[in-house]
Amino acid sequence: MQAFNLQSLLRPHILSLKPYSSARDEYTGKEGVFLDANENPLGSVTESGNYNRYPDPYQWAIKQRLAPIKHVAPEQIFLGNGSDEAIDLLIRATCRPGIDSILIMPPTYGMYEVSAGVNDVAITKVPLTPDFQVNTDAVLANITETTKLIFFCSPNNPSGNLLSAEAIRTVLEAAQQSLVIVDEAYIDFADTPSWTNELANYPNLLVMQTFSKAWGLAALRLGMCFASEELIRVLNKIKPPYNISAPTQELALEALAHEAGKNELVAKILEQRAILAENLRSLPTVQVIHPSDANFLLVQFDNAFAVFEHLIQEQVIVRDRSKVTLCEGCLRISVGTQPENERLMEVLRNRLNAPISTDLPLGTGEVATKPELVSNA
Repeated sequence: MQAFNLQSLLRPHILSLKPYSSARDEYTGKEGVFLDANENPLGSVTESGNYNRYPDPYQWAIKQRLAPIKHVAPEQIFLGNGSDEAIDLLIRATCRPGIDSILIMPPTYGMYEVSAGVNDVAITKVPLTPDFQVNTDAVLANITETTKLIFFCSPNNPSGNLLSAEAIRTVLEAAQQSLVIVDEAYIDFADTPSWTNELANYPNLLVMQTFSKAWGLAALRLGMCFASEELIRVLNKIKPPYNISAPTQELALEALAHEAGKNELVAKILEQRAILAENLRSLPTVQVIHPSDANFLLVQFDNAFAVFEHLIQEQVIVRDRSKVTLCEGCLRISVGTQPENERLMEVLRNRLNAPISTDLPLGTGEVATKPELVSNA
């Protein structure tokens, strides 16, 4: 089997590209008289703090604190302006416009397709099976010499389930000419090891995670990538010089000191996910609640659009996914706080003129509902 060679995957001009050298590349010290970056020496106009100096372009303080949590080396971490920045950089680094392609498995996260479109890169779509699993044979059959990136979203958005580890491993081993990306934005809500544990075994593997979900820092727009040191160097080479702001770096460092607090938030969300699923299954309009390893539920309703419109009128906001591949009649419902979930149920029951039950069981964590309507989903 051909061994993975990152240099053969990259666009030729990326190999020879000379990156921008910022002032903080040339002098990395913290002390001194800084007259090198054309900053404002007098401070900032804000009262909340001074932000007149450029931030660390490589965010080493965050990476050094994050590395032991993720069991990787700091040099194996890339931080981006959300995972979206990493997706775009990966496409630009590997895919020649109008020539190369990426492979995605709908329904999946929409930014893979959007970023490819922006970069004039072809998209091969291999739909998941009806139970939202990888059609491994079809994926392998659609990998060509121009397939540069293969995206797995696991747990998947919008279905919420983990994708088969066996299927991902099979593709990793077979697609040695491609980079395989496992997007783990929701991994903290799943009872499974991260693919970061496999980085040493698969040079063609890159894992994406985020601070937006479990860490509760969506407003910061901070995404994480984990890969070989060689690949991380490429991403650092082509990223904007100061892609992560100083306030974001400060707040991320603060968050990483409270990993136990993050775990508590996750536990509460999982508890509410089970309760919400148990309450939803009591509604006659609900046909299927798909099993979830994330912080949301994909729910199929009798008349999803009418339910969606009614919820909007009552200022309860969910996502209509009914036009997405394999998601006909489905709404995606994020797990809220207990009062938010109770308000959702109140509005749904009022629409049906259904009595409000006060004695529903807590739930077991299983979210599949109405077994006669659920087939491996």
